[in-house]
Amino acid sequence: MDQTNLKASKGMNVHLRRAISYVVLALITVMCLIWFYILFINSTRSHAELTRGFTVLPSTYLMKNFQNVMKGTLPIVSGMKNSVIVSVISAVLCTYFSTMTAYAVHVYDFKLKKFAYTFILAVMMIPTQVTALGFIKLIGDIGLADNLAALYLPSIASPIVFFYMKQYMESTLPLSLIEAARIDGANEFFTFNRICIPLMKPAIAVQAIFTFVSSWNNYFTPALVIKSDAKKTLPILIAQLRSADFLKFDMGQVYVTIAFSIFPVIVVYLLLSKYIVGGVTAGGVKG
Repeated sequence: MDQTNLKASKGMNVHLRRAISYVVLALITVMCLIWFYILFINSTRSHAELTRGFTVLPSTYLMKNFQNVMKGTLPIVSGMKNSVIVSVISAVLCTYFSTMTAYAVHVYDFKLKKFAYTFILAVMMIPTQVTALGFIKLIGDIGLADNLAALYLPSIASPIVFFYMKQYMESTLPLSLIEAARIDGANEFFTFNRICIPLMKPAIAVQAIFTFVSSWNNYFTPALVIKSDAKKTLPILIAQLRSADFLKFDMGQVYVTIAFSIFPVIVVYLLLSKYIVGGVTAGGVKG
């Protein structure tokens, strides 16, 4: 009888913990999505309605706000195109070359291996603002001022992504696999592209998302480098909308531009998230 009561008590505890977990997850989901809902609601309202406070119901000014943004003096469409170009190229360059650097440090043995690893980690601790002046002078000397290439070429060297990839390789890329590929006659680029990259796909997907979002939201570097309106990215254009004078300022346009700018980020996450889930699932099955 006591065993029956004990089993019933354990069953109730399991159901209680499961119910609490569902409630906590639901609250976290609401807290994460509420800001997108507020953004959507505000993008459907006019500037006059926004000055009167927040309401939970959408208004009817979404298309009007969007049309006003498109008819404005700021090149929103070209800004979207520039942001897509910079973010996509930055994600590709960053993940590929950072993975290649991590592969070299992980696989090869050379005299300065520990020093190189420590040096890269030390560079990771230097803030971007500290090197901004030297960066501006460098791109001016090599002729990349007011050029989109100055925004995505530096992403080739990313200490943070290198560190993440190096740590991931230590658990998923055994050196015996590399040695077996070499014995079979595979060259280093074939081994890296055909063996390492597929194994690193979940980590690459994670870092591609982070790099894309970071580059997409980057305002500091484009504001220093880009001068012409045709080459400006969306964060700069949004800042210009917010800094307009009182007579031209329209908060509805600001909100609809921000909403317009986050859709590519959501699309990238939806496209790459399946690789993350698939990689985690595959790793759990193999374990």
